[in-house]
Amino acid sequence: MVTLREALASHGITVMTFNYAYTEAGRKAPDRAPKLLDVHVAAADRLATYCDRVVLAGKSMGGRVGSHLVGDNEWPAHAVVYYGYPLVPLGKGSPRDTTHLNRISARQLFFAGTRDRLSPPDMVVPLAKSLPGASVEVIEGGDHSFKVPKASGKAHEEVIHELAALTSRWLQ
Repeated sequence: MVTLREALASHGITVMTFNYAYTEAGRKAPDRAPKLLDVHVAAADRLATYCDRVVLAGKSMGGRVGSHLVGDNEWPAHAVVYYGYPLVPLGKGSPRDTTHLNRISARQLFFAGTRDRLSPPDMVVPLAKSLPGASVEVIEGGDHSFKVPKASGKAHEEVIHELAALTSRWLQ
């Protein structure tokens, strides 16, 4: 996340990162959704004091929580970006409920790696196509962290910079 934050900032995008309470406390298990949402609201509200148009972006669960903030709580995001939206819960085969994504009027951008079991492109692409104003970028060889096989010839940092460049172009 630090590399992605710095890469996005290098494109002139104002970025703010934050930790959920459970990570600050050193716990591995995430808090329940209401507590996650409270932290996300506080972070989004703070960023809104610095930016006129806030784009909520998150990796995996952070993106999912952000989507609930906008879709269920009607937080006024300019856009929402998902770096590996966890469509399929770990250890499950069927996708989670995404009806709240239909309530998001802001543009949405999904990133999915071809080796990502939580955000498989064969499920994410049709989902994005079903949402007004949504786009999807598929990262060849990427896993859920967008790490690619050594045989690809790309370093992980290169892929992260590619995500930032694609995000910047989409926002423009």
